[in-house]
Amino acid sequence: MKLIRKIEASLSSAPIRKKVAAYARISEEKGRTRRSLAAQVSYYSELIQGRAEWEYAGVYADGGISGTTDSRAEFKQMLADCEAGKIDIILTKSISRFARNTVDLLNTVRHLRELGIEVRFEKERINSLSEDGECSHYFPPSRRRKAASSAKM
Repeated sequence: MKLIRKIEASLSSAPIRKKVAAYARISEEKGRTRRSLAAQVSYYSELIQGRAEWEYAGVYADGGISGTTDSRAEFKQMLADCEAGKIDIILTKSISRFARNTVDLLNTVRHLRELGIEVRFEKERINSLSEDGECSHYFPPSRRRKAASSAKM
């Protein structure tokens, strides 16, 4: 009698690539030039595309705009793409590039954290999904108290 052996299908053992985007911003108030923004975009594009475990999800860049989130079209688009599941990790130069307003920073990082999206702040060496990823300890105590009470509203 012949034996029949069932072979189970297996999923590809290829690692799942993280969808990585970056956010860059310059403020013309500080005399920064468009070259600085172009340099940031180029840096992040090369960095993300140079990692085999990362899938390039784009670089979002706002130039000559203040740090508040209300007026930054690219920042808003990046958040919409996060909501749509197009991004797993956001890279940014520093907390001040991501948000100048403490309340906006905390609210945005907390929301992204709820979505499982990691934000990496290079200058401060913060990963928002790590234990100390809250970011609030980088602001003076008076701003932390104000931000904490405003963020709960």
